[in-house]
Amino acid sequence: MQLVTSNIRHLRKQAGYTQAQLAEKLEIKRSLVGAYEEGRAEPKLSTLVNVADLFQISLDDLITRDLIKEAPAGPVTSAGKASGSNMRVLAITVDDNEKENIELVPYKASAGYLNGYADAEFIEELPRFKLPMLGTTGTFRAFEISGDSMLPIATGTVIVGRYVDDWSQIKDGTPCIVVSQKEGVVFKRIFNKIKDAAVLRLHSDNPVYSPYEVHVEDIVEIWEAKSYISSTFPIADLSLDKLSSIVLDLQKEVQKLKKAD
Repeated sequence: MQLVTSNIRHLRKQAGYTQAQLAEKLEIKRSLVGAYEEGRAEPKLSTLVNVADLFQISLDDLITRDLIKEAPAGPVTSAGKASGSNMRVLAITVDDNEKENIELVPYKASAGYLNGYADAEFIEELPRFKLPMLGTTGTFRAFEISGDSMLPIATGTVIVGRYVDDWSQIKDGTPCIVVSQKEGVVFKRIFNKIKDAAVLRLHSDNPVYSPYEVHVEDIVEIWEAKSYISSTFPIADLSLDKLSSIVLDLQKEVQKLKKAD
């Protein structure tokens, strides 16, 4: 089963999946993926079939051919980057129980992140923490943002994002951390134009800032925002129109209660 061991590892890395991400897609435990890749366990036939289906190869090729030696060399295309098929392997950290940490990228480290995102030593030096409510599926990273483009999310807020391996599946309006060579680390809402123009259109919640487009070739990583941590509470919108709407709603509720009596 040595070929299977190396082939699974090769296919996972080629697709840019962490062991946890592959385990999620195969609906098995992460520890099993590690055991398969290290030759400590043999996958069941059903698991091998699922691996072959996931990576769109035949079962025969998976167990009889050396896919590492036969892997074609070629340029990374826009379509490949968008689908995640040519994404790199993430550098991550794990705790004593082999569970992934959430690494924090402070705002001051954002510039260095562009050069160190693939460097295991750089990632190892970042602060890290846990948020149990996020669950155990997926890889998470936290980024401190700066500026007022996404108000009421204030400057200094930490956005916790889940790694996105297939950019083509991002839905319009999804808030994400986008890491790109030209723009660096930004927090925006994504409107997906990959299929038509191989670009993502980035929108700010603050209307003062105009939307702009980023080509997929320039993008390094995308993390879908799942939570945020802030010491500043959002300011309530208590405009006259808002107050009037609240009063009307309360009056309607009172009328309903009177009719019920």
